[in-house]
Amino acid sequence: MTEQDKALQFAVAFLANSQGDDEPPPAIDTERLLESDGLLIVPYNSVQYLASREVRQQLLDCWPILVDLEREVVRFGTLDERHLWKNPST
Repeated sequence: MTEQDKALQFAVAFLANSQGDDEPPPAIDTERLLESDGLLIVPYNSVQYLASREVRQQLLDCWPILVDLEREVVRFGTLDERHLWKNPST
C-alpha cells in the first residue's frame, strides 16, 4: 500500500466520523486528490454532486480534508490554508 493510499483511507474514515445525521451523504472526490507541502489534499462533496457534477447538487463551504503524510494527522483545511489547494506546490 502506498503512502497516498493509506492517507486516503484515513481521510475516508475521518469523513465518515464527521458526518452529521441531517447532512447529505458525502463522498471523496478521488478525481481531484492533490499532494502539496507534505499533505494529501482530499476534496469531498455530496454523492449526488459527484455523480453528476451538477452545480445545484454541490455542498457549500466544503473545505477539503488534509492528511499530513509524515505524521498521519487528519483534519479539515482552514481558510488560511486555502492557497494549498487553490495554488498547490508539488
